Amino acid sequence: MSKYTVQQHSVETLLTWVKTGQVAIPEMQRPFVWDSTKVRDLLDSLYNGFPIGYLITWQSADVGLKDGSTSSFRQILIDGQQRITAMTAALVGQFVIDKSYKRKRIKIAFNPTTEQFATLTPVIDRDSAWISDVADFVNATSTFSATKAYMDANPLADVAHIEQALQRLSAI
Repeated sequence: MSKYTVQQHSVETLLTWVKTGQVAIPEMQRPFVWDSTKVRDLLDSLYNGFPIGYLITWQSADVGLKDGSTSSFRQILIDGQQRITAMTAALVGQFVIDKSYKRKRIKIAFNPTTEQFATLTPVIDRDSAWISDVADFVNATSTFSATKAYMDANPLADVAHIEQALQRLSAI
């Protein structure tokens, strides 16, 4: 019997495991050190279907976790903390603790016309061509309503292209 297994899971499954605590971050891991441009680049890679590397977990009974509890036989994230944290920040909308131990929210914008991601700035936030926060779109109760709202704000946009781009965004 093999000691190790390699399994492929969707981003949604991985994020659900993190949100529900099935996969936890050990106390020994460093704080989140990525800047928002690296988070943007990760989303761009996911959107375009590029590989983002392996995540390595380990099951243990008694490892200290970042939240002060112990692992209690949960999967512990050994490699991939920055990527998982970036995804939960950008796609789920969770706050992160940065390298200065400050709690902050990372917002990544998306332009469905150009299919570009960007770190949210005040200029982008005011531009109707951009979805200011992909987490708001991905977590909307109705992607149909969110798409319609975008089209209402951008009546000259190519509907078919926008729908295709927003479906790809939702599929991350």
